[in-house]
Amino acid sequence: MTALTEDTDGRLAEVRKQLGRVPNLYATMANGPAALDGYLAMRDKLAHGVLRLKVREQLALLVAQENGCDYCVAAHTFRGQKLHLTDEDLMRTRHAADTDPHTAAVLNLAREVMRTKGKVSDDFLAGTRAAGVTDAETAEVVAHVALNTLSNYFNHVARPELDFPAAPALTEVAA
Repeated sequence: MTALTEDTDGRLAEVRKQLGRVPNLYATMANGPAALDGYLAMRDKLAHGVLRLKVREQLALLVAQENGCDYCVAAHTFRGQKLHLTDEDLMRTRHAADTDPHTAAVLNLAREVMRTKGKVSDDFLAGTRAAGVTDAETAEVVAHVALNTLSNYFNHVARPELDFPAAPALTEVAA
């Protein structure tokens, strides 16, 4: 798929206003205005949820890693750096790990949702709750998995040109 070069309805101007630029993902998704509108609406609503910006960014990076989306791994590594996540933080995130136990529990929940296709066991959920993850956070984790899977799968189909620095290869992390 090709990126739109004309913004006849102002959608991409709004993206530029929010992000300071129009990543190729958005310019390509704009070929289907309803798809872009739905994606942006969900993204914008989740931005006002209970999960902090840093954790939302970590979820996006983890989901991209799990889905094998090089475009989104690169984009969310870049955004994570802008949020002052270190290279070690970013690599840990890609392994569903974090030095903060609560964030680690959130990331592990997201990975479990993905790996079980949402059929998370009662025991796993009990462990997540014991780690302090609330029902509201659990609901938003599932929503972030869905949102980011949408962009990952779209990128697999559309193959937009990478317009972020490539992310480093996945390496093991220290426990």
